[in-house]
Amino acid sequence: MISYITDLPHNNSFCILFFSPPRRPLHLIVGSDTRVRMSFKDEEFELRLPFGSHSRLFLCEVNKAWSDACRSPTQVPKFEWLNKYKKAIKGQAAVKQAGAPLEAFSDPINQHQKIEKPSEKKGSLEKAKNSNSVAQKSKGNPSQDNQSISSREERDDLVRSSSHTASNKAQILAMPQFGLRDNLIRCELLKSEDLYTYLENFSFFLGTYNVNGQNPKESLRPWLSCTLKPPDLYCVGFQELDLSKEAFFFNDTPKEQEWTKAVSEALHADAQYALVRLIRLVGIMLIFYVKKEHAEFISDVEAETVGTGIMGRMGNKGAVAIRFRFHNSDICVVNSHLAAHVEEYERRNQDFKDICSRLQFRQLDPTQPPLTIMKHNVVLWIGDLNYRISDLDVESVKDLITKKDFETLHSYDQLKRQIDEEAVFVGFAEGEIDFQPTYKYDTGSDQWDTSEKCRIPAWCDRILWKGKNIQQEHYQSHMDVRASDHKPVSSLLIIGIKRVNSEAYKKTFEEIVRNIDKMENECIPSLSLSEREFHFKDVKYMQHQAERLSLFNDGQVPCQFEFIQKPNESTYSKPWLTANPSKGFIPQGGSTVIELEVFVNRFTAPDLNCGKQEIEDILVLHLERGKDYFISVTGNYMPSCYGTSIYSLCHMREPIQDMPKETLLELVSTLFEYLFFPLIYCHFFPSVEQMCIFFFFILNVRLKSLQKTIQQPLKSLLTFLKSFG
Repeated sequence: MISYITDLPHNNSFCILFFSPPRRPLHLIVGSDTRVRMSFKDEEFELRLPFGSHSRLFLCEVNKAWSDACRSPTQVPKFEWLNKYKKAIKGQAAVKQAGAPLEAFSDPINQHQKIEKPSEKKGSLEKAKNSNSVAQKSKGNPSQDNQSISSREERDDLVRSSSHTASNKAQILAMPQFGLRDNLIRCELLKSEDLYTYLENFSFFLGTYNVNGQNPKESLRPWLSCTLKPPDLYCVGFQELDLSKEAFFFNDTPKEQEWTKAVSEALHADAQYALVRLIRLVGIMLIFYVKKEHAEFISDVEAETVGTGIMGRMGNKGAVAIRFRFHNSDICVVNSHLAAHVEEYERRNQDFKDICSRLQFRQLDPTQPPLTIMKHNVVLWIGDLNYRISDLDVESVKDLITKKDFETLHSYDQLKRQIDEEAVFVGFAEGEIDFQPTYKYDTGSDQWDTSEKCRIPAWCDRILWKGKNIQQEHYQSHMDVRASDHKPVSSLLIIGIKRVNSEAYKKTFEEIVRNIDKMENECIPSLSLSEREFHFKDVKYMQHQAERLSLFNDGQVPCQFEFIQKPNESTYSKPWLTANPSKGFIPQGGSTVIELEVFVNRFTAPDLNCGKQEIEDILVLHLERGKDYFISVTGNYMPSCYGTSIYSLCHMREPIQDMPKETLLELVSTLFEYLFFPLIYCHFFPSVEQMCIFFFFILNVRLKSLQKTIQQPLKSLLTFLKSFG
């Protein structure tokens, strides 16, 4: 995408705006695709960009190109390639606002929901109003640099939520288009992360609720707005959202929208939130909200699901997860629903292990392996884990609950016992439980289960975490919410998130670059080869031979090597020769072994049998930013009947390995003359009949010639047969 930026018409008549379809939901969906409208004079284009760092980088480059055009708009390009895309445009009045800033929204809802930093809110509306007048001035007086720069600075100030911040520059360097140098810089930046980052506390509200297939009959505010201050992030999980059979086979369920709306209406009223991502597997759903002022610092959002239910794969049990990058910290939130019943605690343990191993997130760089749950700085795990209270009867459990002796009751909790035995959730922490069990109640009441099963109360709904710099503010259930046979649970965590100090980052980055430049100037990649010449003795058809070439990095820097093709050749070697591996990376002081393999098959044997080709080639080993090494490969091939034409075999009076190469080449040329040369003339005949007559005439002449050639051997064969009577 970025490679086409230079083709875009960047001048004072160019603008790009975010836009959304009408009837947009109340909360901005940060994790959805970004839709933008580009306009140039009377032309307008609509793009749909996938959410993520690639889109932000694209918008950043577009804005940079626009700024450069405003700085020196002396030459006006014609952009003739736009002619084939011309079409009628509705609402030209809106398009004529050529100087609109990148984050100016095209509808009132968007304008209301514009993401701003607290320090930038003041005066931002005035900047948006004055942007058109500034652009018009720059168009009218293109030579006035001050006005152009003013417009550029204004746009840069309003584009920050779509640009790369200092916190994810290290991630930019990890993209596939960057080479060895930038990979080194990225590694050094990661090593020196403590030099340019600092911790800032953010509040995470975690909530879990098994709704037992019920509809949201009551407000969720007692649960989701129970904190005095609005949390910075919300992670809300549901289980058993839909218990119908259709939910197993169809992705859509009306209850998803109903509960999402209920959550949206129950968020803390003292802040505005943006919906980042929603993920659902049958009845397991996870919703992720963030304060609007923090939305621009959310990146790398990915969501995955894994089912562990029926047959170990169905989605009635399992987990959904969302991973994201917040400033400079990687966070993963998991919402799971594990196996039920008191005696199935080992099955629950296995469900946990399956989720950890099977749930993987793909990375932006396809060459990098997927990320598992545990490969994050912070892991937050919520859900109906279904661990029960065992070794106590119902009356004993209820008696301890009445006495509020939760410490004694917790000692009989299966999850606590399994964690103590390090069977599950190794390294995870859970806050002190000082609230009564959340399962099981009669629906719509606070009364314990009165059904025939009379289930034992248990803390099925839990919240755990893993990571550093995490402190729990509260951990409680909410008895006022009675829609289900479970009670919702919430936890407020204060998590230290790594943020980037721009000045320290710039200083560290420049220091790393200087050191690498010095290293590159002083040191050139170098290799020592075990051998430069290889000879393969008695190469035979379909018999593999290999020789080992050892490479040792005797230079001062890591090196990247690759076998490259010679001029006017499409591959780096002849088809019968292979270098494995053909390219690679060797660290400083390291070594590697390359297998030079020779293998003659039915495609390469004919030319080797007749002598047209020989086992002879030169490989060019190229070092990135270094010199080339030439490796000679020779050998003697043992001709055989395999890969040799039947015609040639019929005319051989001695073994093929004893025949001179000149004779073999003559047989091949004769075969071409007898069989293929007449076909050349077929193009000169106007009709099929004339062509066939000529072809059979030539064939008759050739057969007569062949008859003389094989007449004597046939007479000898007949005389031999007659001697036997």
